[in-house]
Amino acid sequence: MTRALLTNGRVLLDEGLRQDVGVLLEGARILDVVDSSDPRCRDAARVDLRQQLLLPGFIDVQVNGGGGVLFNDAPEVATIARIAQAHRRFGTTGFLPTLISAEPQTIRRAIAAVREAIAAGVPGVLGIHIEGPFLNVERKGVHDPARLRDLDASALELLTAPHGGRTVVTLAPEMTTPQIIRALSDAGVIVCAGHTNATYRQIRAALANGLAGFTHLFNAMSQLTGREPGTVGAALDDPGSWCGIIVDGAHTDPVVLRLALRCKPHERFMLVTDAMPTVGTPLDSFMLDGRRIGVHGTTCVDADGRLAGSNIDMASSVRNAMSMLGLSLPEAVRMASSVPAQFLRLGPRAGTIAAGERADLVLASDELGVLQTWIGGQPV
Repeated sequence: MTRALLTNGRVLLDEGLRQDVGVLLEGARILDVVDSSDPRCRDAARVDLRQQLLLPGFIDVQVNGGGGVLFNDAPEVATIARIAQAHRRFGTTGFLPTLISAEPQTIRRAIAAVREAIAAGVPGVLGIHIEGPFLNVERKGVHDPARLRDLDASALELLTAPHGGRTVVTLAPEMTTPQIIRALSDAGVIVCAGHTNATYRQIRAALANGLAGFTHLFNAMSQLTGREPGTVGAALDDPGSWCGIIVDGAHTDPVVLRLALRCKPHERFMLVTDAMPTVGTPLDSFMLDGRRIGVHGTTCVDADGRLAGSNIDMASSVRNAMSMLGLSLPEAVRMASSVPAQFLRLGPRAGTIAAGERADLVLASDELGVLQTWIGGQPV
């Protein structure tokens, strides 16, 4: 296999930024982090990084669309490839195409499309996120209430069949049973609570039966109050569960997110975009279930002013995590790389620049403008 040495950069390793090392790639993997005098570099093609930042690639577990297309509209390989291409420009080297509440036949098509995309080698596809339709209508947000349904035996069979890649399912725990959550978890599905009006007690029961995390924390879920902690209180009280956060200044006030970060380890918070078709395009609106959604900066809203995903990318999310939440560059990047990698169970050191890991990398300026990405060792 051919080797390439990425050299003369500032490399973000577990211990922080290093300027005295290079990253030696062999095929799809990182062979090692080395000194440029290492004899293994002798025949490697050298890539001069010109003192820019070399970061682990970003992983986004909630991507509804990008590049002008919405996964729901055409759950096909071509759609997934176009979304991947749009987000790659912003440092996303791994993602889950996300299906918003849909009919069973559409869910089946989406699962098949993701399986085919992985088999075809579409760069960056890690699996699928099925957000609904097993949600609480009281917290539906912009999800079509006509599509919401119970998680019955046929749905359970569909969700637990081997899909290829990772499967994340967002559901409302109070709309199903702890036994079904356990069945999903035992089958390898990563179950998250979202669009839920569950009580603290109901969430605790779900956590005891395999609930792994929370989709867009604070949004579309029962809130923390003085007498009922709700879903938010349960999420912040549980040190082991994972919380997706949208850091666009609109979905959740930065002050609230800063308070949340004091409640449990930072390593349990991951940046997500909840991105819509407009990411990577100049479009100022798009259609969702027959409704026009307007785009204002990074915010997407329907005619009633309800949030409908976002128009933000991962590089911007990392920047915002630093400027709005006061995080350091390593902390913010970890929330976009190693934390979602651990959430997806990709391996103990996945999402880092380390020997043996996939060569999914981002070259960025000091302002986190993305200059180059590598997916599986291939510059794209």
